[in-house]
Amino acid sequence: MFCLSLLAQNQLKYFTMDILSSRLKALSPSQTFAMVQKTSELKAQGIDIISMSVGEPDFATPAHIKQAAKKAIDDNFSYYSPVAGFADLKQAISDKLKKENYLEYAPSQIVVSNGAKQSLCNAILSIVDKGEEVIIPAPYWVSYPEMVKLAEGKPVFVYADINQDFKITPQQLESAITPKTKALILCSPSNPTGSVYTKSELKALVDVLVKHPNVFVIADEIYELINYVGKHESIAQFEEIRERVIIVNGVSKGYAMTGWRIGWMAAPQWISSACNMLQGQYTSGPCSISQKAALAAYTGDQTCVSKMKTAFERRRNLTVKLLSEIPGFKVNNPMGAFYVLPEVKFYIGKSYNGKKIETASDLSMYLLEKGHVACIGGDAFGAPDCIRFSYATSDENITKAITRVKEALSKLV
Repeated sequence: MFCLSLLAQNQLKYFTMDILSSRLKALSPSQTFAMVQKTSELKAQGIDIISMSVGEPDFATPAHIKQAAKKAIDDNFSYYSPVAGFADLKQAISDKLKKENYLEYAPSQIVVSNGAKQSLCNAILSIVDKGEEVIIPAPYWVSYPEMVKLAEGKPVFVYADINQDFKITPQQLESAITPKTKALILCSPSNPTGSVYTKSELKALVDVLVKHPNVFVIADEIYELINYVGKHESIAQFEEIRERVIIVNGVSKGYAMTGWRIGWMAAPQWISSACNMLQGQYTSGPCSISQKAALAAYTGDQTCVSKMKTAFERRRNLTVKLLSEIPGFKVNNPMGAFYVLPEVKFYIGKSYNGKKIETASDLSMYLLEKGHVACIGGDAFGAPDCIRFSYATSDENITKAITRVKEALSKLV
């Protein structure tokens, strides 16, 4: 076996960094990597770690969806799919938008991709040019700013704290817009906060955007089906800005299909055509079998969605209740997704055995090492006073995990 000396490895590392593209060098390393790595190390040592860090439903993909995938294999759907997705799936998405969201999008305006993450990146790469600004409300999903950097754009953060239910105001939006602003990324229901914008709150943002006709909206609606307020409200419903809105959605969260990697966008025709061209050059069409599974998700029985949402709402209630009982935690009541982002700055600056907690990421690492609970420091999401807990796990795990968190925090001085 060929092994590099430590010196040679270091030389190779520096040499490799020197020849990487400036585009790649501009990306920030994942702030969650250390948590993932440490969690794996502790589990390998046989330590019982309860994860409240993963943004993934713990349910199995519904049976009728899996059956459709099996049938697709038997029916030999094993060849390249069209770049923008199969016609029947795009028609089903068009029908879903009309029936559930009262939005008219022709199948030609829909591009199916390898997950909603690719749909987001397609949208950003298609409209953002070098030096243009993209407004990102904070707290934000970790990949938004990095995608903007890949497009050589500039992320502009607008922070909304827990007192605002983590939702930006029209005044904040107005203040952030400059002649260089190209887009606003709006996620509702939100990762990492679980916050949901109401129709009136969206309308207030639209009233600002109407005054700035060169600003697009990328609406990340991947958590649409996991909301506890009833009907989902899309910013695309407002005709005044409809031709500047790109909807991004998919089957990962609402149908427990994260590994199937099917997302999609619905956009003005010129944007969807551009994304079709872009996708054709770097991935081509998404998995044929997964598309047939997604078709079954959209056209089949929706009881599975209701059952999962009911379970998530029950878990939300339990998580909020238990976190609210921890001294020093400030907790809101999220209306969607499966995350709670309590403010924890009460514990920043405290110590354990002489080791000081300097940041929320330090605190989350402490909870992993001493409480054996995995969660994510808010630094990763642009919320340095907070920690994100995912309640996409069982009631039993939630109860046990938060008990551990409470006990570990009581040891800080």
